[in-house]
Amino acid sequence: MSTTTTEESLGTRIEQALRHRFSERSAAAARYGSEFVGLWQAAEEHALGGKLIRPRLLLDLARALAPAPLTADEMRSAIDVAAHVELLHFAFLLHDDVIDGDLMRRRRPNLIGALVAGRPAGPTEPALHWARSSAILLGDLLLSSAVLGFARAGVTDETRERLLGLLEETIFETVAGEHADVALSDGIITPDLRTILSTSAYKTSTYSFVLPLRAAAVLVGSSTAAEDHLAVIGRHLGLAYQLQDDLLSVFGDPDEHGKDPFSDLREGKETAIIAYARMTSQWDGIELHFGRADLSPTDGAAARDRLRECGSESFVRGLVREHLESADAALREAEAAGLLPAAAGDAIRALASRVGSRSR
Repeated sequence: MSTTTTEESLGTRIEQALRHRFSERSAAAARYGSEFVGLWQAAEEHALGGKLIRPRLLLDLARALAPAPLTADEMRSAIDVAAHVELLHFAFLLHDDVIDGDLMRRRRPNLIGALVAGRPAGPTEPALHWARSSAILLGDLLLSSAVLGFARAGVTDETRERLLGLLEETIFETVAGEHADVALSDGIITPDLRTILSTSAYKTSTYSFVLPLRAAAVLVGSSTAAEDHLAVIGRHLGLAYQLQDDLLSVFGDPDEHGKDPFSDLREGKETAIIAYARMTSQWDGIELHFGRADLSPTDGAAARDRLRECGSESFVRGLVREHLESADAALREAEAAGLLPAAAGDAIRALASRVGSRSR
């Protein structure tokens, strides 16, 4: 069987697990009324169809770490855990959209926007309140589903205990990162580079990279030392990924990445790009456009050009390289200590290559 076929079949099995979960919830919702059923049906539509980065990463590494090919039962358990990692991701996205007041994601209505659009009267204040409240409540339910999914996984008691401890740490740290991110946006804490990077590490790296890597290690019975090294690797890869995301949002081609090219500037998002710019003589000209809800394409382009001229783009690209190099150094250290097999090293290097070259 080819690698491509294997990856396609894994993606299909992850989607099937997710669809089964949403189908179960939609059926259970029927006794509570059509609106609740509609919420779960809308959630399924918005949760599926993505790249499934996190569950794929978990499964790729689990197969690479395992001393022998995973049995059918082991693969089912791994897919189930991976699917619940994706539910956790969607829960965080729902809460994030409420916090940010967003109705769109990647140029299409997010769940909140879709719920509002489905109301006969359109985007009235009651409709917005109902849609945002629905997103909060659904996010809460999906968080609990993720916890229960880990608890019910078909694994040994020792593995379950390690998985639940990892999940608890992940949720706690991600919420801490989101809390700090809001504080940065609202001017509660100083937007210096160190704080911005630590916030990104907690908010994005922890659940998007560290959780899948560590969960894979736990599922196949890797040592805690191997898990610790994977946590370091995941944190560096996650930061490189987030920094790349920030670069693409400001300097990338919107036709490729599908985002509003000036949304970060319009929202006044505190990123490493902005933190560096604040330390340059160009900041006064950039600050005029930063955080303006009515930012025009012309002014957005001018701010982007100033950010490039002041050195922000090259500085953050340098940070991306540094974190990728740090991830590779941690990987080589783990390999030298005999903690990770060659197949795991190959899988992680392939991931790092994709992070370093992404354009969307």
